[in-house]
Order: sequence, then structure tokens, then C-alpha cells
Amino acid sequence: MKLVAFVNGLVLLAVAGLMLVVGLIFSETRQIFVLSALLEAVVGGSMALAVYGNLGEFRRAHTFLLTSTVWLSASFAGAVPLYVYGLSPVDAIFEGFSAVTTTGSTVMSGLDTMPRGILMWRAILQSLGGIGFVVAGMAFLPVLRVGGMQLFRTESSDRSGKEFATARAVALATFAVYLSLIVLCMLAYLAFGMSPFDAVTHALTTLSTGGFSNYDASFGYFDSAWLQWTATLFMLAGGLPFMWYLRVLRHRQFASEQVALMLKTLGAVIGLMTLWLWWTGPHGLAEALRMVAFNVISVVTTTGYATTDYTAWGPLAVVVFFGLTAVGGCTGSTAGGAKAMRWIIMARAIRVGVRRVAFPHGIFTIRYEGRRVDQDVVEGVMSFFTFFFVSVGSMAVVLSLMGLDLQTALSGALTAIANVGPGIGDTIGPAGNFASLGDGPKLLLAFGMYVGRLEMMTVYALLMPALWRDL
Repeated sequence: MKLVAFVNGLVLLAVAGLMLVVGLIFSETRQIFVLSALLEAVVGGSMALAVYGNLGEFRRAHTFLLTSTVWLSASFAGAVPLYVYGLSPVDAIFEGFSAVTTTGSTVMSGLDTMPRGILMWRAILQSLGGIGFVVAGMAFLPVLRVGGMQLFRTESSDRSGKEFATARAVALATFAVYLSLIVLCMLAYLAFGMSPFDAVTHALTTLSTGGFSNYDASFGYFDSAWLQWTATLFMLAGGLPFMWYLRVLRHRQFASEQVALMLKTLGAVIGLMTLWLWWTGPHGLAEALRMVAFNVISVVTTTGYATTDYTAWGPLAVVVFFGLTAVGGCTGSTAGGAKAMRWIIMARAIRVGVRRVAFPHGIFTIRYEGRRVDQDVVEGVMSFFTFFFVSVGSMAVVLSLMGLDLQTALSGALTAIANVGPGIGDTIGPAGNFASLGDGPKLLLAFGMYVGRLEMMTVYALLMPALWRDL
């Protein structure tokens, strides 16, 4: 437990340092961030110093606790400046959790005239959450064997070469790719007309697939086809595995089953919806393609930007976008959701199950990326989907009992656990936000964002008494 407290103390100190930097840069909100930084530094420093020098033995249970509590610490710490700025405690917690988990749901309105320091802070939190999840996905979740993530460790390590023999080398290389993509995105935004401030904040929230914007109209504020296509490209980049970029750059290895599935799925859905929008609406084919591509990729990568209220495109659009909310990007990316790798494993497991019914004496194997998939991986994937849909259903029921209509409750639960951002409907859809919900639903949705970002079973495992006996 001392090690867990020490690491969380360091996290609070790091967040305090970032607050101080933001406070020094943006004078309008300097007092807010300096005060928040001092508070976080005192708490974090006290935690770290209280246990320093006698951290004890590191055990498997500590990995669960570290992975779970670090996200809590960062989320609550990130909420402090928002509370000092003027948000209610519940709204600040909701916004902080939404930022760090890169969900992108918001309770804040009047963004167009909000102080730049607050807008920058929201973007920084999402960028930290994005790279933090990629590192956790490669370093911690495979060790915990959560939802088949151990397969991703094999996929990552076997092809990375001797250049990435240590976890530190992998983390540094991943961070370099992440930062490079952010810089490229920022330069592209600048080239196509964004202000420097907008370019920086939107680049941070694009590659983190977080989706916080500086405007109430989200990315629809920018009435530029070039900017929208640029965002579409970089949202897609954020939803692809970062280890895949490293393999492409170093070994020219482009083959990846989950990347291929994601691109094929996106192509099919975008093609279908473009024809639908062109046929049923007043839009030309090129405009329909741009609108559909942007919003479909935004939802699938769980970014959550919107350029229009796509639920107004008709009943087919509502059904399609609701279904896309659960899809998610690729494993090893900043995107949330169920992830392409798991969909592949589940589909092949179902196919093998059907074959075994038809041919009970047959011998069938499940393969992924040319390798045989162990049974424990298959069981992990199936367990993940069970927890995923049970969590969504249970949360939707509780939200309904709290007074939300069925559509808002179900889409709110799904968008929280999948870390997408906007839901379906007039209240929390792409044209609305979560401000009108009560404190109870907001706190429950914040918990859903947290659970979904940590792949659910990481958090639920903490409820097992046997795990605590191992500490």
C-alpha cells in the first residue's frame, strides 16, 4: 500500500507542476491555477514523503491498485481548478473524469467566451489521459490479463525488434510518436486557418481522441472543409495502434488484422451513410462524404467531436451511430470502446463454437495475426464483452430509476463506458451536453467513464476480498 500511496503522490505533484505552468502562461486565471497547484503539491508531497524509503515488496495486487488509483488521483486533481473556477463540486468531478478518461462529455457551456487557461487545462488533461492509457495498455493491462490484453503484449513485443527491449524504450518511442502526431496536427490546423491557441488545444484533444473543443458548437464552429478533413485524418491516426506506427517506421510492416478490420468497417459505414445522406438530404455527394466521414470516425475512435447533429439525418443514422458507439478504435491506441482486436477474437470464437456444434469431433483453433490464440485469451475477451454489456445495461437501468428517459439513459451509459462523449437524443446528443442532468446521474456517468477506461475488470477485481489478502 505504501508503494501505491507513493506513486499517487508523485502523480499529484506532476499535475500540480502542470497547473503551475498553465497559471504562469495565462494571467487571467493565474490565481486559480497557482492556488490549485499549491494545494495539490502539499497533498501529493505529503503522501510521497510519508512513505518514502520503505515502499515494501511489489506484488500483483499492487498493479491493480496502481492502475485504478492513478486514474482516480489524476481525475480528482484535474477537477480542482475547475471547481476553483466556479463549477459545482459534482460538475467539476464530471468534467475532470471526462477529461482524463478522454471521454469528452461536458457539462460546461459558454465555451466560446471562457478563459483560455481553463480551455487549455481541459485539453492538457485529455492529452495526458490519452498517452497514459496507451502506456497502461502496453505495460499494465497485459500483465493483469484483462479482457485478452495479454495477446496485445505478444503482438507488440514480437514485432518491435531489439530496439524496444525494455518497457522504458517502448514508452519513450510511443511518446515520441504521440508527440510527433500532435505537432503535425497542430501545424496542419495552423496551415488551414486556425488560430495558434485553437490549433494547440484541438491538436491535443484530437490525437488523444478526447474531443474537447473550445466552442459550444464543437468542431462545427470551424466552417472549413480543409480543417474538417484534417481533423478526420488525425482522429483516425489517434485510433490506430501506436506500436503499428513504430513497426511501419522501422520495419515497413503494414500488416495488422485489427487495423485492416477498422479501415474496412469505416469504409463500409461511411459509404453506406454517405449514400443515405446524399439520397435523403439536400447535400451534394462531396459534402455528404465529408460530413459522414468526420462524424463516423469521430464516434468510432471515441473522439466525440461533432460538426452537426447527425441524429437529425433520420432513423437509419440514429441506429448506426448508436451501434458505432460500442465499436471503439484499435488496441494500443488512445481510443476507447471495445476495440477491434476483441471484436475479431469474439467473432472467430463464435464461428468455432458453431463449427463444434456441427462437427463435435473436429479440432478447431482460433488464430490472430497468424498465431494460435490461447483459451485464456478467448475467455478474457468473452468476459470483457459480458462485463461491458452488463455494465451498460445496469447503468442504464439505474439512470432510468434516477428519472432519465430510456433513450438518454441507455445512450448515456453506453457513451460513458465506451468513452465516446456525445450520446443520442436532444439532451446529451451532439447538439446538447450533460449540464441538465442531476448530480446523481453525473456522478454515476463519471464512474462509468472511469470503469470503461480501465477496461472494467481492472476496477471490478478490487471488489474481490482475495485480492486484498495478497497485499
